[in-house]
This record gives sequence, structure tokens and C-alpha cells, in this order.
Amino acid sequence: MDRQPPRASSDEINLYVRTYYSLLRSGTPVRVRAFEEAHLFSGSSLHLGAEGPTPDLAAFAYSAARLPDCMPHVRHVVLGQNPRQFAQAGMPLGDWATVRSRGRRRPLRHDGGKTLAVFVASASDIDDLVPIVTSYQIEWNKLREGLLAAGFAATSDFTDDARLSNALGIDAAGLATLRAALGENWRERLPHLVDHECDLSMRLLDGSFREYQRTAHRWWNAIAQSLPASRPVYFVSSNGHSLANLLGGYARRHRHEIVEFLRRVNPEGLAADLDACLERGEEAKVSNILYYSLRAFLHEPGAEHRMHDVQHADAQFGVRSIASPGRIDVDAQVIDLAAIDLEHLDPRVAVPGLEKLKRSGAVIVNIDYPLGMAAYHHLAAVALGVEELRGIYVMGKAATLNGRVGDVMIPRVVHDEHSANTYLFRNVLTAADVLPFMRHGTVLDNQKAVTVRSAFLQNREYMDVFYREGYTVMEMEAGPYLSAIYEIAEPKRHPKDELVRLIDSSIEVGMLHYASDTPYSRRQSLLSKSLSYFGMESTYGCAIAIVRRIFQKEIASLEAS
Repeated sequence: MDRQPPRASSDEINLYVRTYYSLLRSGTPVRVRAFEEAHLFSGSSLHLGAEGPTPDLAAFAYSAARLPDCMPHVRHVVLGQNPRQFAQAGMPLGDWATVRSRGRRRPLRHDGGKTLAVFVASASDIDDLVPIVTSYQIEWNKLREGLLAAGFAATSDFTDDARLSNALGIDAAGLATLRAALGENWRERLPHLVDHECDLSMRLLDGSFREYQRTAHRWWNAIAQSLPASRPVYFVSSNGHSLANLLGGYARRHRHEIVEFLRRVNPEGLAADLDACLERGEEAKVSNILYYSLRAFLHEPGAEHRMHDVQHADAQFGVRSIASPGRIDVDAQVIDLAAIDLEHLDPRVAVPGLEKLKRSGAVIVNIDYPLGMAAYHHLAAVALGVEELRGIYVMGKAATLNGRVGDVMIPRVVHDEHSANTYLFRNVLTAADVLPFMRHGTVLDNQKAVTVRSAFLQNREYMDVFYREGYTVMEMEAGPYLSAIYEIAEPKRHPKDELVRLIDSSIEVGMLHYASDTPYSRRQSLLSKSLSYFGMESTYGCAIAIVRRIFQKEIASLEAS
């Protein structure tokens, strides 16, 4: 029998959260230095070397990857919810450059000088960004101290790897992590480390719940224009490529061109893998390589027309993409089930009765999964905007305490740090739905997950409490989604600090997480890099299971009508 989880809390983490929220209430910029003591005291699992003199390059790489490449020039970080707030603060963003980070989808604008504007879609963006910026500053300054102590100056020659390694007390692997942290042209960024101390300031223009809701409704209204009226909706939260590749068929129709591109350009050395899979007749792996390579194929210099071609082709076969709806950086796709090209579907999603989908009036609304509490706001906006919601399916990344990177975890219990609720729900997806499409990773169902406020806002002592009670999955969206699902199914707001049973809910719910990190094992951890091609099997295993479930449910509905 499921028990209420232990009253787990961390005084150190709670102090950190209270510190930065109280300071950010100020109407003037706050120096990030004011957060550092609470950050160090928190003992974050992602920043284990925070208090040591040696640079924690894994934490620096994690933070740098989630900030834009212009950060060496930035001195002021300003958070707001819409362009009007920035304009009222004397920062009209019309001519500011759009910048992006490698590891986090978040709307960012840079004035070309010392100011970075950050759009926040929920409180989770604040919980995520503050520790990232603080960690970045702490480690920047430790790197700077090491370089200065070794006699480096901004005008020094930074091409001697051995001298760099000795100055920072790191080995070849550490130097590779530093290179990954600084990105392309990393040697050209090293003089910035020596040139100035990192002394950032942060300012929060507004952070009201009302404004978060207004932002989500503006996002949904932009999507609704592409949604035929009164159509049943299957809601999916995943990413911007998996469903489009499985259902749009562009990569399969252009297989020859992509294979030729791979053999000619050989991105990430994938040509040899492709040829080996072709020789062995491993069509599933061939498809995954094609899907992974499609991005590089579309962005090949001199072939800018390809992106338009794929979007036009997908739209012809029922997959319409909507980039940054309502100027919110959560992309969406509206997929018309009746318009899908069944001939070029990925064979792995085929189920009996597939031809009946031509009579379907339903659509899939797939969104590029939002961060933390933004998931609550976005699903609530969708639920208000559609007449019939036939199912809700969530695929996301998570840290695993008992598995390996690339495994798939399927929860049935979620403890949510935001609401302090523990949700028990019937997950319609099981290990049997994913296993046929996995050759290497393990699929674990009947798991317990913890929805954390931020990847940084956890420490080992806190995790140990949950681990002893069998909670082995740590992620950021399931709890907010379940809070929204509760409000869709029940005539009241979601409760606080309760055991909530959604087992008998009339709404079908499917949740899957693929492991992108193992916080108990630094050896396996992917803090400083993305899953890349390594994660394709688990990503597509999850996506295939979701698509097949939607197809089966819709075909059963058509047969019953």
C-alpha cells in the first residue's frame, strides 16, 4: 500500500530559496554575490565542489551551457514576463539581439553590451536561473584566480594545453570539460576569464502569478488559430522533432539525400555507424540515425531552403509547426490524424486498423515541453481552450538514482515539491509499450518520481530521504502537469500537502521519462553535455509508445462510433 512520503525538506535549500526571493523583491538590481553564501551553504548535488579552491568544471559546464555565449560581456541580468515590462523599465527590446543557450530553451535578448534580458514563464525559471548564474559566477572567479596565479594575462598565449592544465589543476578530461563549457572558439574566450572578475547583478521586474497565466493564454491563443474548431485533442508534451519525424515522413521520403549527406560530411562520425546498420539490416537504428542527422542536413551551409521544404512537406501531411507561439519560446505542432501520410509513417508506430484514421476528426497538439511550473500554466490554458481532451501524454528528461543514462522510467507515484502533494495515478503506459523499441537501455515501470523545483535545489541528504522510500526519479514537470490534470478532472483547485488519488480520473494519462543524468554517479553524469545521439534510442522508444497509444485509442473510438 502506498504511504505518504516522509516530510522531507532541506533547511539549507529552503534558506537559499528564501534568500533570493526576498532579495529579488527589491526594485533595484541585486548583486549575485549576495546569493553566494546561501548557494554554498545549500550543498547542491550539482555543485559539490562549490566550496573547494579547485574549479568544479562539471558545475561550470552545466551552468555555461544554460547561458548564452555572450555571458562574458554581460554584467546585468534582468528578468521579466513580457516586452511591456522591459519597455517600462527603460529597456525597449525591439532592436536587441535574440540569443540562445545550448542547454535550455528560454527567450533571451542581448543589448550588444552589458545587459541580458530573460523572459520568465513561471517561478520555475527563477528557481532554475538564479542557481545557474550563481554557480557560473563562483566558478568563473575560481578559474580566473587560478590563471592569474599562474601568471596568465589577457594578452597571454592560451594555446599551451599543458600550461593551462597545470594552472587550473586539471587533467586532460578536465580541459575537455572546460572546452565544452566555453563552446566554439573557446581559446578566444579564455582572455575574458583573466580580464575581469565576474560580478553580475540580477533584477526581477515582475513575477506575478496573474502575469504567468496571461502569458500562457497568449501562447495558447496563437496555437488555437491553427486548430480546427471543435476537434478532439490529444495533448503531448515531448520535444519538437520526435513526433514530426515519426509522423511527417520527411526523413523517410528523403532517405537517399540524407544518407549521401552523412557519407559526404560525416557529422559526429555517424557515417560508419550508418553503413554498419545498413549492412546488418537494422532499420530501426537506421531511422534513428536519419532523424538525428536531419538537423545537420537542414542547416548545411548553402542549403537554407531545406528548412522551408521540410516544413512545407510536413504541413502537406498534417504536421503543422508553430514556432514561439505568442512570442513564448515553447514551440508547438498541430497534427491532423486524418491527414497523416500512412505510406511513409515510421513502421514502428503501425498498429492494426491504421487505415481507419482517415475518418478521424482528432488532432494531436504536441508542445516542446516547458520548464517546471510553466507546464501547469500551459496545460491549464490548453484545457480551457479545447472542448474535448482525450488524453494527456508527457515525455521528459529526468535524473535517475538507480538506473543509467539512457534508461526509461515510468512512474505511477509523483511527489511534487511545488504543491507538496503526492499524486497516485494510473499510468496507461507500461514497460511493455517501450521495451520492443529498446536494445540497450533498461525500461523500469511502477516507479516513484520527485518533481524538484530546480536541478540545483537539491542536496544529497535531501535525496537520501526519498531514495530510502523508493523515490528514484527526479524531474521537473510531472507534478505541475498532475496539478493541472487534477483541476481538469475536479471542480476545485488542486490541494496542498495531501495524498491525491487520480487513479479513477476520467482523463487518460501517460508519463515517461528517459534518464539524462545520474546525480549519485559523477562518472555517468551528463551534466556538461547533452544526450546527443546516445539518447536517441530512449527518446524514440518513448515517442513511439505515446504515438501507438494515441493511435490505438483513436481507432477504438472510431470503431465504437
